[in-house]
Amino acid sequence: MISEKLKKGNLLIAEPSILGDLSFNRSVVLLADHNSSGSVGFILNKPLQYTVNDLVPEVEANFTIYNGGPVEQDNLYFIHNIPDLIPDSVEISNGIFWGGDFEKTRDLINNGTITKDNIRFFLGYTGWDANQLESEMNSNAWILIENNYKKSILKKSSIDFWKEQILELGGEYLIWSNAPENPTLN
Repeated sequence: MISEKLKKGNLLIAEPSILGDLSFNRSVVLLADHNSSGSVGFILNKPLQYTVNDLVPEVEANFTIYNGGPVEQDNLYFIHNIPDLIPDSVEISNGIFWGGDFEKTRDLINNGTITKDNIRFFLGYTGWDANQLESEMNSNAWILIENNYKKSILKKSSIDFWKEQILELGGEYLIWSNAPENPTLN
């Protein structure tokens, strides 16, 4: 059953057939929470043209902001791999944590303790109501895989991440690895 396979920490790879969806076309989503009420995730490979300093001038760093998803895009979220430094963070899995004390996080970034390899910021998140993600899985919108990168996933290049995952899947997916983002423009 799909619901039993879905768990926080897994990665959702957008099926190549998702075309025309600006949020999810060629997306890789880290599933941050999944329970009977619904699911929450963050798109890992959609960098925006903003840095954290652009949005929060008190943070003296040029870490890229990512489009986390279409929900609450006026809110800033972050995931990280340093829970011992950021109080009140919530474990997702595999050494990846969500949120925590933002003032402490700001101070740690400003003094150089936190680097871009430790943290990733998002505008918005991806959310699904109860059973919505299961329904999308049943309609083959997503490929569910284990996060084998564990906490080093924050170091992954965002630009080619979807393509890398498609190549690893192999088989029928190989043809999609070099296809244009919008095949109708080919």
